[in-house]
Amino acid sequence: MSLLFYSAAALAEIAGCFAFWVWLRGDKPVWWIVPGVLALVIFASLLTRVDVAFAGRAYAAYGGIYIAMSLVWLWLVEGMRPDRWDMVGAAMCVAGAMVILFAPR
Repeated sequence: MSLLFYSAAALAEIAGCFAFWVWLRGDKPVWWIVPGVLALVIFASLLTRVDVAFAGRAYAAYGGIYIAMSLVWLWLVEGMRPDRWDMVGAAMCVAGAMVILFAPR
């Protein structure tokens, strides 16, 4: 379940930040921040659903998933296919997130 919440949280955070990006850098109207703020609220809510004892550990593991989902966004939304180095870097980050999440404690 944690991976599902992390993935959904990452998509919400990326969508929220992207709304601000296109408003400030893409010359979109200011109302783009409304869905952006809503997406960021959803992101924060989803991240609290991850079943870990400490927030810092949840955030650390989330970082790896966020990186991988950012590359999915890059490809599917922005139309730029990640290169092999993007994929290698993301795989390393996801491996680190898995160690943080699933290590026996």
